[in-house]
Amino acid sequence: MSTRQEAGFNLLAIGLASVSITALLGLFYAPSVSAESWESPEAYRILFLHVPFAWSSFLAFTLLFIGAVKWYAKRDENGWIWFQTGSDLGLVFGLGVITSGPIWGSAEWGTPWDWGDLRLNTFALLTAVALFLVLSRRSQADSQETRDTLSAVGLFGFALVPITALATTWYQERHPGVLIIDSEDSGLDPEIKMILLFGFLSMCVVFAGLVRLSNLRYRLAAELVGVKRGLDENSVAAPVELDSEVGS
Repeated sequence: MSTRQEAGFNLLAIGLASVSITALLGLFYAPSVSAESWESPEAYRILFLHVPFAWSSFLAFTLLFIGAVKWYAKRDENGWIWFQTGSDLGLVFGLGVITSGPIWGSAEWGTPWDWGDLRLNTFALLTAVALFLVLSRRSQADSQETRDTLSAVGLFGFALVPITALATTWYQERHPGVLIIDSEDSGLDPEIKMILLFGFLSMCVVFAGLVRLSNLRYRLAAELVGVKRGLDENSVAAPVELDSEVGS
């Protein structure tokens, strides 16, 4: 096992263990919230995973954006590797958000999804973009035209990130507003802040492990394609050299 691969697995294992601790803290240590302010006060505990999933998904889409820009600017293979990693992780963490959110919504709102809520719908569209990118990469030929098209879609998808992040500021519906841990006006209990921060750091470790493993995977795949291309070129050139020797 390579050093990079081993480091990726170690980060992933530590991160998953920390996320499990976050879930336990959320269930058994986090204080209860006011029953007057919440329709289902105990259901809020799933937010200790939902919110870090959302924060980490924005990191993933940032990687996707960086990869798309690098590919467009220099036709850089490294940029395409980052694009693939960003779209994969955007889908993974995006699914974590739109899976955990409706569980809380069902309990708190009485419905898993509110089609009138801007943040819910823009984030669903963002995750759908990631799904489209992942499926398209696997179903379409890996050509420059395909990469150009998917990078353009990825750039469009990233434009949804600030819209999603600020949706509750611009258009407040049911969804809670932006959570800022350090804000004195957030109204969060200090213990809730602590668990949210620990959950975010834990999810970041998971994210770092997945980035390392994903990057290694796509880098090795790119090297394999390069080796195969070189072998194909040599196999075409070899008969020509043999014919010239026979003719002499």
